[in-house]
Amino acid sequence: MSTKNIESKLNLDRRTFIASLGGAAAVGLMSHEARADALEHYLEDRLYAQSEHAPLGAGQSFPSVAELEEQIPTRHFRRGTGGLFVAPQAGSTVSLLPAMSDAPTLIEFFEKRFSRTSNHCLQSANKAMERGARDEIVLACLLHDTVQELIKVDHGWWGAQMYEPYVPEMTSWAIRYHQALRFYADEEAGYFYPDLYHRMFGHDYVPPPHIVAAKDFAMKHEWYYAAREVTVSDLYAFDPDAEVTLDKFHDLIARNFKQPKDGLGNDNSPVAHMWRSMANPDAPL
Repeated sequence: MSTKNIESKLNLDRRTFIASLGGAAAVGLMSHEARADALEHYLEDRLYAQSEHAPLGAGQSFPSVAELEEQIPTRHFRRGTGGLFVAPQAGSTVSLLPAMSDAPTLIEFFEKRFSRTSNHCLQSANKAMERGARDEIVLACLLHDTVQELIKVDHGWWGAQMYEPYVPEMTSWAIRYHQALRFYADEEAGYFYPDLYHRMFGHDYVPPPHIVAAKDFAMKHEWYYAAREVTVSDLYAFDPDAEVTLDKFHDLIARNFKQPKDGLGNDNSPVAHMWRSMANPDAPL
């Protein structure tokens, strides 16, 4: 049954659905694939509730950790897999990617490899810039989720590692610790724990020890505000209809990103292999 037919049968309340994801601002940051996945989960819950003759109340809105684990063998992918390596939907195929130049730049990766994360990151950076954040933090917002094209699990650490040779220290620090801070509200800073995480991780999710330790460390650090700004700009206060282009950040990148002369992936840095993996994700070995 198509999504449209299911929506019709279940009389989808779009306002309720959008609210369940954290509001229009959060939805505006999601890729089309993420929205489709969220809608699928929402409709499945509605269908299950109707079949059981029980409405979805507050206690039934989100799955438990155990229920999410039970879903693992039902998927055609692992949730930690990078976006470049899986098709958007079950039954679909990956697309043929445009060839990279001999000396790829960060801008080229945005244009040719960061298709699933770029719009979200551009909006995040734009928001941080509007809030008057310093260059290092705006750059962190621009880059913070792009590593999810390569891998999603522990993306804060992977992302910081991937960018460390090329960006200011504060930028990679903010990228690393935003991952842990996402799980902890800071209402004074304007960050509230989003319902979307109840959906993604389970309503009874308890962050693992390495996340707790990273949070404790970050909260005592002089750069706490940098990583916290990434989380605030990550989900909140965005116009879902906003269109932001990379052109706006070309000067920021030129000032703060150390573009290797031979190109990302060809500079023999400790992370060159990560860039090569994204440049050629179809390599069998």
